Amino acid sequence: MDHTAFALIELGAVFFVLGVLGRLAGKIGMSPIPLYLLGGLAFGTGGVLPLGDIGGFAQLGSEIGVVLLLLLLGLEYSAAELVTGLKRSWMSGLMDIVLNATPGAVVALLLGWGPVGAFVLAGVTYISSSGIIAKVLGDLGRLGNRETPVVLSILVFEDLVMALYLPILTTVLAGISFLGGLQAVGISLAVITVVLVIALRYGRYVSAVVDSPDREVFLLKLLGAALLVAGLASAMQVSAAVGAFLLGIAISGSTAESATRILEPLRDLFAAMFFVVFGLNTDPRSIPPVLVWAIVLALSTALTKVATGWWAARRQGIGRLGRARAGASLVARGEFSIIIAGLAVAAGAVEGRLAALATAYVLLMAIIGPIAARIVEPLARAVQRTPAAAPA
Repeated sequence: MDHTAFALIELGAVFFVLGVLGRLAGKIGMSPIPLYLLGGLAFGTGGVLPLGDIGGFAQLGSEIGVVLLLLLLGLEYSAAELVTGLKRSWMSGLMDIVLNATPGAVVALLLGWGPVGAFVLAGVTYISSSGIIAKVLGDLGRLGNRETPVVLSILVFEDLVMALYLPILTTVLAGISFLGGLQAVGISLAVITVVLVIALRYGRYVSAVVDSPDREVFLLKLLGAALLVAGLASAMQVSAAVGAFLLGIAISGSTAESATRILEPLRDLFAAMFFVVFGLNTDPRSIPPVLVWAIVLALSTALTKVATGWWAARRQGIGRLGRARAGASLVARGEFSIIIAGLAVAAGAVEGRLAALATAYVLLMAIIGPIAARIVEPLARAVQRTPAAAPA
């Protein structure tokens, strides 16, 4: 069979299967991310049906997926909201880092993966999935709840931490000298500061440049700007993902709302490809040896995220039921954890087992997170009704 025809058949089969998996996830009320990862494991090396002719497209598609994921995440916030969220949640954010990055770092050191592995796995266990959490809050009708601004403030803080963490991670993985690392971090801080200032004062001009009443023109300008900024950021040793995130912050108002609507289908398509590619690059036979550690991390960091949300909500004077909902809402991990692990594996600076552990961990947490958010309220109410329970 002709090479192009065979590649088209394989690519069509992958997309169709992803559609089926996404539909299945929607039917059972869970995030499709675990199923996309499982699909990648099935089609990758050591899987049920290895693919070989779509690697180039899949790899490029996965990179675009990362850019679009972060671009739309940036579109969710204005620069003013980011600054306000940082001021309001910095203490809770620091608590979040300590409680949730530490388990990953400790496990990596216990497995003998060294300081680089510890830094990578700390990021994997630290960052919650904004995408999964936002969807769960919407599905459960909790966007107007009193504790939801606390959850969103912590997510904003985590996104800002990622804007600093990813450039440092890229530097560490590249093996750049300490002086070079400081230079890269300095450039990252300067770029982030400049973009935030531009977004605060001149965001309307940035929006005007990409805006257009014609949907086709708007899409081309928006996607072109995102890829250009991501490429330039990468060339300046600032993560391409962070570049896309900062562009999203700079676009505001009705332009941001229109951009979100027009880009969501593309994001979902290429993000699905990103998760599949990560699965393709992970040998499923490497997961069983690290499965126990993945379970240990899943249980421990689920508890630490609940503790983070509980403490943050308590500081805002929210009752016990709201604290429990806030903590359970933060449990899910997803896209950022895979992005971090993917960068590390692509750089060849960490053991291959780290990818397997990250895959197993995200699979568990993307399932546990939505379940925890759903059952926490009836569980907390049941506890409150017991005679020994203290009043809320």
